[in-house]
Amino acid sequence: MKLEQLYVNNSNQLLQDYRDQKESIGSFFHFKNEQSSFEERLSDLKNHPVRRLELTKIIRKYMSQLESTPKIEKHLDELEKDAVLVIGGQQSGLLTGPMYSINKAISVLLLAKEQREKLGVPVVPLFWVAGEDHDLDEINHTFYPLSNRLVKHTYTEDGIVKKMASAANLNYEALHEWIEQLFIQFGETAYTKELLANVLHVAENSDTYTTFFVKLMNGLFKEQGLLYMDAADADLRAYEAPYFKTLINHSEEIAAVVTAREAYLEELGYGSPIGATNNAANLFYVKDGERHLLTRKDGYFMNSSIGVKFTREEMLDLADDEACFSNNVVTRPMMQDLVFPVLSFVGGPGELAYWATLKDGFELLGMKVPIFTPRMNVTYVTRETVANLQEIGITAADAINGAVNQLKAKYDEEIYDQEAKTAIEEAKNLLSKQYKVIQQHLKEHEIKIERIVDKNLEFHKHQFDFLMKQIEKDIRLKHSVAFKRFEQVENELLPAGGFQERVYTPYPYLNQFGEGFISGIMALPLQTSYKHQIVYL
Repeated sequence: MKLEQLYVNNSNQLLQDYRDQKESIGSFFHFKNEQSSFEERLSDLKNHPVRRLELTKIIRKYMSQLESTPKIEKHLDELEKDAVLVIGGQQSGLLTGPMYSINKAISVLLLAKEQREKLGVPVVPLFWVAGEDHDLDEINHTFYPLSNRLVKHTYTEDGIVKKMASAANLNYEALHEWIEQLFIQFGETAYTKELLANVLHVAENSDTYTTFFVKLMNGLFKEQGLLYMDAADADLRAYEAPYFKTLINHSEEIAAVVTAREAYLEELGYGSPIGATNNAANLFYVKDGERHLLTRKDGYFMNSSIGVKFTREEMLDLADDEACFSNNVVTRPMMQDLVFPVLSFVGGPGELAYWATLKDGFELLGMKVPIFTPRMNVTYVTRETVANLQEIGITAADAINGAVNQLKAKYDEEIYDQEAKTAIEEAKNLLSKQYKVIQQHLKEHEIKIERIVDKNLEFHKHQFDFLMKQIEKDIRLKHSVAFKRFEQVENELLPAGGFQERVYTPYPYLNQFGEGFISGIMALPLQTSYKHQIVYL
């Protein structure tokens, strides 16, 4: 493997301004993303009230379902004593979901390692799985390329559409078939048989989206010592009871300040990522594995669609007795900071937008927004793509910055038969002129078949258009090898016009390179930075 780092064009203005540390966006956070902030945040965390023994016990119990390693045990021991955390998280996608899940995990591991060395204290990496999310349509599929187009491969099962990912039970037979059909598209390699057997074994021993996700992720990163926690874990929710009470008691104030902060964010041109409202409770009520968003009205916390209405006192009792609440995008970061000693949170541009609305809400709870570290963007480049890039005459960096589409359009223009098009257009014009003569003749002799003549003219024009399309098709066929090069590069590096990491699961690469895929990446001289990481495989 070889690493190249470069700056790429960034279409997300909020992220770009955060990277450039512009004052307009910096005012939305307590810390800049620079080393002095890590030292300041570490000092603040000395006064952070963490129930370490109880918390670590919950994490140990959750991770008992996973294969452990000495590094995992070391990190658990450190967390029990005095370690701080670097945290990132993601939804429970099938086959880990898009590759930004593993890129985020790599970012968390890398930042934790860097800060451990710089600060001289234990810094532990933790992946907080968003198992409480219930939009399964976001996580029940993946994509693969077929004949230079993207195919969506979806796992479907009746009756679990509204369930949280951690409560949505998987049907092993249906999942088994889904996995096998997908692996057929990956093709047979020296690693396929073992990799497929491992994935099917994990699937057979996973009851929900979340367990399937976490077990696969742990298989990839266990040697790196990455810890996991599910936001929907029952023991964690019971642990969070006093913090849910805090969020309930401050619900009205949190909604007001977040709504005001988001309005200011929109005023500066960054949009409204949350759609915050003053009557939002920013909590879900969980019943039978389904989440129902609560609002506040007339002193009640309620959801009229399922007919629930609670007083504040009832909400506080429920937090103690039933652990039946779940956080939304506003309260999840706050709960995370109440539970864990968070040195830094690693997130993507969408999460950055959410977090930019939360500063005043954190302050209401006597906290500061942790250092937000943008996750790394990584693009993986196979040897086939390198060869095609060389034939085209551009670099991977050029391709990621959009050069492929421009070159393909230029090449298309160069091979286009303009003479044939001109001749056909002239023939169509002559035909139209002759038909005008015919129409005039018919009019003079009161022969009323104008519609038939018009239809006849359109028919012949369509025939000329069909002829031009056949010429274009034949030309493209003669140059199909060149076009396939363009399309292969686009499909791998910029599928559907976006970064690779937002579309593909890592399993085609694991199928091609085996378990050494992850260890090889971790052995590269990666550094947390705003540069785009290009990994040549």
